[in-house]
Amino acid sequence: MSEPQEIVETRGDDRVDLLKVDANNDGRTDVWVVDTDGDGKPDVFQFDTTGDGSVDITMVDLDEDGTPEQVVDGDGGLPPA
Repeated sequence: MSEPQEIVETRGDDRVDLLKVDANNDGRTDVWVVDTDGDGKPDVFQFDTTGDGSVDITMVDLDEDGTPEQVVDGDGGLPPA
């Protein structure tokens, strides 16, 4: 049984993927850049570091200044669709 993941606080309740990147050309997304409050600016960054297509690290930049306030293992309660 896997450990429960930490839930992150975001700027809003929506999820709009601004960018999805397949960095290693394996056909699966490795990087997600997400807007959660509808302002068109990213505030959540997610990374697949193991190459399995799932989120391994989530970073949240609540004030959108380029420095994350929170970094957690897993999807932070924000799984990609």
